[in-house]
Amino acid sequence: MKKLVILSVLAFVACKRNTTVYPPVGGVLSQSDLKTSKERTKNLNTLERQQIQDWISGQQTKFYPTKLNYWVDVAGFDDRQKQMDDAPVSYSYELYDFDMTKIYEKSFARENAKFGHFDELKAVENALRYMKAGEEITLLVPSSLAYGTFGDENKIDNDVPLIIKLKLI
Repeated sequence: MKKLVILSVLAFVACKRNTTVYPPVGGVLSQSDLKTSKERTKNLNTLERQQIQDWISGQQTKFYPTKLNYWVDVAGFDDRQKQMDDAPVSYSYELYDFDMTKIYEKSFARENAKFGHFDELKAVENALRYMKAGEEITLLVPSSLAYGTFGDENKIDNDVPLIIKLKLI
């Protein structure tokens, strides 16, 4: 009898939990849901920026913040002249976590890509606009500019900041 009472109480407590239902991707959110999401993103970005700053302080290489909210290992990177949108670019990059573990064995590469038509990460497209031919740079990218809240649905989980080693060919 005692077990039945305990089980009943546990079942009642379990039913009382807050079970918020979220609409599918592309669904409609209420204003309060949007506010909650915006606040979560803001807090996550602040936390990741601090974690990245802490990581940078332990490195011998200097990293510089960019206007788009990622870091690069080239001083004055944002001050360079931007490449024109109609100029095709060829590039490759590798992804690492902040333990410097390579996430994918094979590099991502693309030839003759046009700006504005990239399937890549926003930080990669932005950085390529400022790079010189043959240049290799390292980007430190918060999750909001990487694969965000969904990850890549393969090896990269949600909300994971990345290190990207990018080369303009």
